[in-house]
Amino acid sequence: MPNKGKILLIEDDITLSRMYEKKFQSDGYEVVTAYDGWDGLKKTVSEKPALILLDIILPGLDGLAVFKKMRSQTETFNTPVILLTNIGEEDAIYESFKLGAVDYLVKSEVTPAQVVEKVEGFLKERKK
Repeated sequence: MPNKGKILLIEDDITLSRMYEKKFQSDGYEVVTAYDGWDGLKKTVSEKPALILLDIILPGLDGLAVFKKMRSQTETFNTPVILLTNIGEEDAIYESFKLGAVDYLVKSEVTPAQVVEKVEGFLKERKK
């Protein structure tokens, strides 16, 4: 199966992270994981992912801070980000889209298959 692209998953819940990692790998993606905001921020540059799945509540540096820092760096300014979080707060959603989020998914409302579907749909559109 051809590699469909590299995804960076920044998620502190290890069980959830592994579940998403397995799902994406079985669908042909390379997956890099980070379990805290600072590590995630470093990997946004070092790994050059095609897309980032970003949680908001993270140890060290929260997801919105990671996102803001990404947007201030030339290497990661245009990297697409999908927020994957348990926070359905309007402020967080608004802030995410203001920063240029591709999508905002609430974990309890989507299945891993739906997340993969969203990522695939976005990456296919981007290649056109």
